[in-house]
Amino acid sequence: MTSKPNPVDVHVGKRVRLRRTLLGLSQEKLGAALGLTFQQVQKYERGTNRIGSSRLFRLSQILDVPVSFFFDDMEQDVAAPAGGVAEGTRPTFESDQLSRRETLELVRAYYRIVDPTVRKRLFELVKAVANSEKTGSGRDGNGRRKH
Repeated sequence: MTSKPNPVDVHVGKRVRLRRTLLGLSQEKLGAALGLTFQQVQKYERGTNRIGSSRLFRLSQILDVPVSFFFDDMEQDVAAPAGGVAEGTRPTFESDQLSRRETLELVRAYYRIVDPTVRKRLFELVKAVANSEKTGSGRDGNGRRKH
């Protein structure tokens, strides 16, 4: 009898994988730090095997995040107990955005910028561009400022 992994275990596993890849760690290196094989790390990341509390605590130390990180951004239907009384649904967060190669490469490149002033300016620039996209850029189709 094969049962589906618990959605909470799957979410926690995805968060382990996210943080591991953001740090540029291989499954082998993480496994070695935990005293496990890379296959066991794979099972954790897929949610096939549950991560015990002491191991989750150790993972938080190795990956330099609080334990709560592994539960962040959990979708309401996963986090809510079965038969809960919650009304309505909240907008879902697309956690797959964080797993995309483009996102990971962007974050790694950002943290390779040594000068904190340059890094902060880039951060502010990206926020400004994103906000202008959201509110309308005030530019015409050719990129020129509208009058």
